[in-house]
Amino acid sequence: MAAPEPAPRRGREREREDESEDESDILEESPCGRWQKRREQEKIQTMFEQLVLVDHPNIVKLHKYWLDALEARARVIFITEYVSSGSLKQFLKKTKKNHKAMNARAWKRWCTQILSALSFLHACNPPIIHGNLTSDTIFIQHNGLIKIGSVWHRIFSNALPDDLRSPIRVEREEPRNLHFFPPEYGEVADGTAVDIFSFGMCALEMAVLEIQANGDTRVTEEAITRAGRSLSDPNMREFILSCLARDPSQRPSAHNLLFHRVLFEVHSLKLLAAHCFLQHQCEGQAGWDLMPENVVEEKTKAVDLHAVLAEIPRPPRPPLQWRYSEVSCLELDKFLEDVRNGIYPLMNFAAARPLGLPRVLAPPPEETQKAKTPTPEPFDSETRKVIHMQCNLERSEDKARWHLTLLLVLEDRLHRQLTYDLLPTDSAQDLAAELVHYGFVHEDDRPKLAAFLESTFLKYLGAQP
Repeated sequence: MAAPEPAPRRGREREREDESEDESDILEESPCGRWQKRREQEKIQTMFEQLVLVDHPNIVKLHKYWLDALEARARVIFITEYVSSGSLKQFLKKTKKNHKAMNARAWKRWCTQILSALSFLHACNPPIIHGNLTSDTIFIQHNGLIKIGSVWHRIFSNALPDDLRSPIRVEREEPRNLHFFPPEYGEVADGTAVDIFSFGMCALEMAVLEIQANGDTRVTEEAITRAGRSLSDPNMREFILSCLARDPSQRPSAHNLLFHRVLFEVHSLKLLAAHCFLQHQCEGQAGWDLMPENVVEEKTKAVDLHAVLAEIPRPPRPPLQWRYSEVSCLELDKFLEDVRNGIYPLMNFAAARPLGLPRVLAPPPEETQKAKTPTPEPFDSETRKVIHMQCNLERSEDKARWHLTLLLVLEDRLHRQLTYDLLPTDSAQDLAAELVHYGFVHEDDRPKLAAFLESTFLKYLGAQP
């Protein structure tokens, strides 16, 4: 009986390599060998820890996450920022249904905000690639601010083995979304050029409101070509087509797209002054946490409205004067609020911003579980600083007491709203100390919060309660 032919050398080597890779992916193993903790959990945890640190006004903020490995099927649970006005896809459908067109200025502003977020992600070290940018993963806030979400999607599509990521892959390869992904998708590793192609398709869809699919669920090349030809602005058409280049090396970077002539403009002195003002408030001792919502109106109360604010000499004619009475305080306060929220970024001039400083990350719940005791557990201390405060006082229905509403914006963009019925014996210092005790406010913010509450009491009540 003839001996079986040995397996080819390359095949044996590949088998040994696969076995060594499988073994290297195992972090822990039970004594019986039945249960294994693999490296995928470590990959996911590392990626989510990076995403928690991402802080940009045009990216949906990931506040906290934890791994739930106790159930039969392991899962990742995370809390993100709430976006109030739905997705870009929903907005475009509603706009088309109402027989309206996309405003050119709004298109430019939204493209700038999306590119601002992509430029920030791609400038991180290593670059963060979104990998799933579609009109379904771009969201709109009530104030018109654009935010891109689902940055975590690529973690599951790339970090997990095939058997675990199949539902994610099916979702990404849904026919109605395939046109958002470039021709090289699936053949080479994802790079930043993948996001540029997806952005170009989103920009085209924003410009035409909808890319017709001829009744088919999948958008065809012909439909995309027709949509591009329908654009009347040649600069807009050239801008979008450069993003949709078939060769990924020919696609411009997000940072370079911000300088394209269809988007780039010299910012007004008003916008530059607003950014300088907010930056000065942030770097000052008090920060902008104590800046009132109507800061311009408050600062002009002590100013003579007939005084000259600015003057342009025009000899031999009389100078052109601008007085404080001509300033629209409400309009400027609204403009400052929009700039602070990130609606008007200065990414055209600013260098790529580094990843924000990490705040203290709370450990996963399984690490913090302790044995139950009869004595109450202490309250968790707040580790995040407050960057903005708003306070309002109003009478209760029976006019017997004052009702306090306090809005705190923390450094990770989390909004915390607190309400309280004031007692005659309450003081600003006591309330601030109580909020620190219960873990609502960082200890370092207590003096500023007390001063802020005291000024609010003086404004509404005339004296501290």
